[in-house]
Amino acid sequence: MAGAVAFDNEKYIAEQAAYIRERMRRFEGRLYLEFGGKILADFHAARVLPGYDPNVKVRLLKELEREAEIVLCIHAGAIEHRKIRADYGITYDADAMKLIDDLGEWGLSVAAVVITRWEGQAAARAFKTKLENRGVRVYTHEPTKGYPTDIDTIVSDQGYGANPRVEITKPLVVVTGPGPGSGKMATCLSQVYHDHRLGHRAMYAKFETFPIWSLPLKHPVNIAYEAATLDLKDFNLIDPFHLEAAGEAAVNYNRDVESFPILKAILDRITDEPGAYRSPTEMGVNRAGFAIVDDEACREAAKQEVVRRYLRCASEYTTGMADRSSLEKADLLLKELGIGPEYRAVVPAARAAAAAAQAAGAAKGVDSVYCGAALQLPSGEIVTGKNSTLLHAATAAVINGAKRMAGVPDSIPLLSPLVIESIARLKREVLRGKSASLDVDEVLIALSIGATLTPMVQTCLDALRGLRGCQMHLSHVPTPGDEAGLRKLGVNLTSDPLFASKRLFVE
Repeated sequence: MAGAVAFDNEKYIAEQAAYIRERMRRFEGRLYLEFGGKILADFHAARVLPGYDPNVKVRLLKELEREAEIVLCIHAGAIEHRKIRADYGITYDADAMKLIDDLGEWGLSVAAVVITRWEGQAAARAFKTKLENRGVRVYTHEPTKGYPTDIDTIVSDQGYGANPRVEITKPLVVVTGPGPGSGKMATCLSQVYHDHRLGHRAMYAKFETFPIWSLPLKHPVNIAYEAATLDLKDFNLIDPFHLEAAGEAAVNYNRDVESFPILKAILDRITDEPGAYRSPTEMGVNRAGFAIVDDEACREAAKQEVVRRYLRCASEYTTGMADRSSLEKADLLLKELGIGPEYRAVVPAARAAAAAAQAAGAAKGVDSVYCGAALQLPSGEIVTGKNSTLLHAATAAVINGAKRMAGVPDSIPLLSPLVIESIARLKREVLRGKSASLDVDEVLIALSIGATLTPMVQTCLDALRGLRGCQMHLSHVPTPGDEAGLRKLGVNLTSDPLFASKRLFVE
């Protein structure tokens, strides 16, 4: 939904690029920059910092491209266990290949891929072969011997020295990867070790957008970061090293603070420059907080994101994808902000739609589970939908939203009941499906076919572009077809942790 612009992207790019270049000058050598978070499509940042361009970080890299090259890391275990990225619904190895393609479309190339914690895993070997056959340079790094306590072994030819050196040429090396735990830091430190062994000056720095160190500890934007990392068990705290060294309160997160003494000892040993960094905050280079131009709008957006993350976690707990401690933490974050799920406007609207449908069905003597959906349009208006024998609740809401945005009266059907029934018959009789009603993915295809014959349908189909970034809630856990279709539309979806059917297997 359109609203206040709270983040200045141009100011951010200019200040962030200048700050990274200043760090490079400070150490007069090559800088290995651990680049956390998403380079492309950072929709979490866009949700909590209204106006933030989801691709602003790749624009930053374009600004630095003369000085920089990119190395992509991926954990061999994530490949072997087919770890899934929830935002895209694809595996981490597929996401790595997608990232290489996406960066290429921006005119940026990946110099090399490093498969970290390599132990010859079969799936990782296959991934390596696939990339090499497509002309991508691939390196493998085994687990670092001695890590994290034996500094003598870590900083030796048996530790970082056992890894092959990634051949690079530019003074700034951006080391990134799909998701946390990809081995970015170890790759950076291994490279710093090799460079110093060759007589080259090199240093490490870290780029993370969240938490934003210059905002207060309990600022909703920083609380939203905790909500976004429930699975990692991260929590924010005041950086004690920075407070002692600089007398300044700065926000960081537990893993960085906990690992800092070891990281500092390793860097001091490799670079022979004791005290290069006094705190995790000094190690970082992020300037996002200085591009915020409307703090109140960010606070409100972040509260909405915490609700969204809570509802997502509740549904994931119901489906076995999240644990009880994560759900309890999400609930605690809501309580810290003094809000509940109903703070998200589409939540009570979806629940009311389901309750009204249930009451109407009961009055007719129909014993069935009724579901509701609510969709907030760019104008702020909320439209709803309920399930029927023909359409899922989410499908009905999307159709109603498209008609409203296109100015088509509610009474005019976009799809002929004969067409819907024909598809339903295909699902029942030919494909032998248990449910004949159309999910969002299916109705989008049906609308695209109908648009070839009816200009009005084409107008509604075109209007669907306006749903990107809009808020939606379902009174039930979405089916795979609903979730896939809504993801393609770019809708910010949440749901209640209830099932729409008593069946254990849902197609």
